[in-house]
Amino acid sequence: MADPLLQVEDLRIDFAGGHGICLQANRGVLTTYDAVLFDSAYHQLAKVRLVGSPSRARMRPDGKVAAYTAFVSGDSYAARSFSTRTLFLDVENGRRLGQLERFTIRRDGNVFRNIDFNFWGVTFEHRGDGFYATLGTGGKAYLVHGHLSTRSANVVDVPPFVECPSLSPDGTRIAFKKRIEHGLSPVTWRVAVLDLKTKRVTLLSETRSVDDQVEWEDNEHIFYGISEPHAIESDVWRVDAAGSGKPRKALTGAWSPSVARGYRLPTN
Repeated sequence: MADPLLQVEDLRIDFAGGHGICLQANRGVLTTYDAVLFDSAYHQLAKVRLVGSPSRARMRPDGKVAAYTAFVSGDSYAARSFSTRTLFLDVENGRRLGQLERFTIRRDGNVFRNIDFNFWGVTFEHRGDGFYATLGTGGKAYLVHGHLSTRSANVVDVPPFVECPSLSPDGTRIAFKKRIEHGLSPVTWRVAVLDLKTKRVTLLSETRSVDDQVEWEDNEHIFYGISEPHAIESDVWRVDAAGSGKPRKALTGAWSPSVARGYRLPTN
């Protein structure tokens, strides 16, 4: 029997290759969380119970694999202590394909392992089974590049604090949120772009704090969510990926955008 007091809230969504993932909160006497996998007609294919509150969700471009991050403890990347779990799922049946915390990680060719490892913010390469993600350890955040088939990843030799990466459509750059420290003041993040060839980091013209996994609209523009202090709702903004121009509001009352590339969603 359905709980008449239960309210279902969609918190994160992504769509690619004719399939999608939606991270939901089921708010009742006790709040639980699910990852719902669905097809192009919004028919549910599978549902997976999350270990904690949703954080990030991404689909592989071929629509066959989804990745999500959930908080096990804590609820903010600004906190001094938090714990996450990042898993890959088979979209057709919800089967777990791997947990990133159990992958073999290497740095400078050597196995790299600390008890405080946390991973979040998967972004998939456009072909094959490669991906990028953030590894947090020792008070720093590193970019890692891995492959699902080998259950392994390597720390990329780029400046630290590449958080919540998002690979550009042309595969040459990564947009991310760059942690800005202010002593005892709260942590903030600036939207930045990393050139994977030159390793150059460009801060974009958005100066407000952005705690979101940003998304590429195309090769020249980036979407992201902004929640102003004391605001009732959040909005999605757009900024030039080259670092020029001014941020412009793209959507009102929205958050954590995703782009369904080369595919038109059904309207009914």
